[in-house]
Amino acid sequence: MTTSGQGLTPMLVVRDVAASSAWYVELFGFVSGRGGHHFERLLAPDGSVELMLHHREFKAHPGMTDPCEGTPGRGVLLYFYTEDAQAVFERARAVGADCLDEPHENPNARSIEFTLRDPDGYPISVSQRTPS
Repeated sequence: MTTSGQGLTPMLVVRDVAASSAWYVELFGFVSGRGGHHFERLLAPDGSVELMLHHREFKAHPGMTDPCEGTPGRGVLLYFYTEDAQAVFERARAVGADCLDEPHENPNARSIEFTLRDPDGYPISVSQRTPS
């Protein structure tokens, strides 16, 4: 893994770190980079950090709020890119995910995508780029 001085890794505040971690591993093939009850780093297969999960009752960061105090992810939509949106959709349905729509073409983004909610209610768009 190459490190640079810049980057962006989202951190989601969740009710159950282990359950959320298992959900992301199942749907997107991430690998646990730390594990634990309060914090998790989920890694892409190439080892790059993709997503951090933090337990809602462990407030180690200023500004971190409990999503149960409002709408989880309000004003935020996470995009996960994949090579096969249909396969992720089928896995999402198999684990009982709250799918908000089915895979469809988005001509503006030049992608096939669908949107679902994670176990804590965060909205996620799964996108497969199509050839331009």
